[in-house]
Amino acid sequence: MEYGLIGSKLGHSYSKIIHEQIGDYTYELHPLPTEEEARAFLEKRDFKAINVTIPYKQLVIPYCDEVDEGARSIGAVNTLVNRGGRLYGYNTDFGGVLYMLEAHEISLKDKKVMILGTGGTHNTVAAVCRHLGAARVETVSRSAGEGRLSYDQAARDREVQVVFNTTPAGMYPRNGDCLLNLDGLESLEAVVDVVYNPFRTELLLRAEEKGVKAVCGFEMLVAQAVLAAEHFLDRPLPREQIGEIHKKLKLELCNISLIGMPSSGKSSLGKLLARRLGKPFVDLDAELEKRAGKTIPQIFEEEGEAGFRAREAALAAEYGKEGGRVLSCGGGIIKTPGNAHALRQNGPVLWVRRPLEALTVGGGRPLSSSREALSRMEQEREPLYRAASDASVDNAGTLEQALEEAVRQVEGLL
Repeated sequence: MEYGLIGSKLGHSYSKIIHEQIGDYTYELHPLPTEEEARAFLEKRDFKAINVTIPYKQLVIPYCDEVDEGARSIGAVNTLVNRGGRLYGYNTDFGGVLYMLEAHEISLKDKKVMILGTGGTHNTVAAVCRHLGAARVETVSRSAGEGRLSYDQAARDREVQVVFNTTPAGMYPRNGDCLLNLDGLESLEAVVDVVYNPFRTELLLRAEEKGVKAVCGFEMLVAQAVLAAEHFLDRPLPREQIGEIHKKLKLELCNISLIGMPSSGKSSLGKLLARRLGKPFVDLDAELEKRAGKTIPQIFEEEGEAGFRAREAALAAEYGKEGGRVLSCGGGIIKTPGNAHALRQNGPVLWVRRPLEALTVGGGRPLSSSREALSRMEQEREPLYRAASDASVDNAGTLEQALEEAVRQVEGLL
């Protein structure tokens, strides 16, 4: 291996696709499940340059012939460069965190900051906090102790202004996990999560609902990768590259979910949008019927609406957890608590809007039996659509016009 990434588990990693956007080199993911395997790999030194992730950022330090001052102060190395058999250790996570904060205009100066977790990334974030002049930094862990708050204690802090999550809570495949209740954090201004898969963890979704700035770790991942590539290639790279790669890859990797009233045009628009963006298209209602082996009216008749909604929620959780698709959702998907978070975690949700008089009555939809039923449904669901969506798309004109608006909305949101 010439260039790549080592760590115990790498199945969720985006590092390969990021690095191969940066430089003209092949980047390999090289999982090393045990410490013994990691040590054997390092002793061979059979690579040009590598990145290092959990849990080996401290383990690699004794193998370095030289360690950059920044990496030494943090106590973690995430970039190793082999120069003539000598290993040089660096930490580009520090610069990645700095870039992310600057890009989202989050100031730490004179602020009270809370860091969730006690691992290596905690130390990097703590170093950034000191560098940027934070007034006070609290550490939170599962059990309170000297210099550490418990999560219950942290949830009662009315003064904390910025929260960083440096734990794997909420990371794929354990989507939906959240360690901290934000309800009591009255002074909270921003939440930054170093997790990058999914793009919006449950913690970030709750922060958004609280009206707090919420920042995903994917931007940090791209920034630290560009900084690492500078060491790989031994030359500076343009900083604009970070933003360009971040937006390009996020557009490729994200889901786009379409919600709205029955017959509002979600499926037709979704197919066009998928074709434009080069993504697979999934109609969740059609997929549900395929798996059930029966039509939606049959499911309603045999299992009632509750049975149908349970099947629908399972599909929302499954497809929302992954990425890279355009999803057309059933009109009532927003009625089940949790579905909105499932859809929003990996990309924007667009509310496709069409005038009531243009909606189809009947059409095999059990809850659209009359114009009056549609009117009542619209009144009931409109606030739910608004709360679940990141933006709306007007589908009162042509599909081509709706498509252009949808593309503009997605690009703006990313």
